[in-house]
Amino acid sequence: MLTLLGLALLGLPRVVLHDLDLVHERTFVNLLLVVVPPIVWITVALVKRVPNPFLTLLVVGLLYGVLLAVTHQLLWQVAFDEQPILGGNLADLAPGTQEVIVRFFAAISSLFTGVIVGVVSGVIAWALSRVRP
Repeated sequence: MLTLLGLALLGLPRVVLHDLDLVHERTFVNLLLVVVPPIVWITVALVKRVPNPFLTLLVVGLLYGVLLAVTHQLLWQVAFDEQPILGGNLADLAPGTQEVIVRFFAAISSLFTGVIVGVVSGVIAWALSRVRP
């Protein structure tokens, strides 16, 4: 479990640097911070010959999603100059209620993102493990 958490932590620098506005989308550094952690996940799963690389990396992705959600919540005030607000029929809700709703869905989005990264990495690792002698 400690190894899985360690692998998930590899994605944390990008989250922190992005929320602190130190790394920006469409830059080479951002690309490296996005791509390298899953490549390391896949490599470790293959080198260690884990019995089920898909499940292993799905768990790593879920842990990454939890770290992503917690980090975004902790850095929320820093990440936004102006707090996000709801529109449409929800625009009239109290600001505190809007913040709870936006933060809740941001956390769900972070978990979903982590799981998707884990699924994609897991499928790649699984496929590569099947073609490897």
